[in-house]
Amino acid sequence: MWDLHKIYSDEATRKWASDGCRSAGIGCLDCKQPLIDKIVEEVTAMRRRGQEFEEHPELIRDIVAEGDEKAREAARET
Repeated sequence: MWDLHKIYSDEATRKWASDGCRSAGIGCLDCKQPLIDKIVEEVTAMRRRGQEFEEHPELIRDIVAEGDEKAREAARET
């Protein structure tokens, strides 16, 4: 769990988790809850963005067409 705390937790939460785990002052679920909250927050944002594409598939087509044109321009130059 510590590696995930290094990614998702701020310094205060990392200190709290480190001290609590080493002293058995907190339980495993207590240690994991801040991580769960941060990961759910991140995944929710990704799902929201994906839902936009599901509801509007033309956005994907536009992105692909734009990339296609940029690739063609680069190919013409070479």
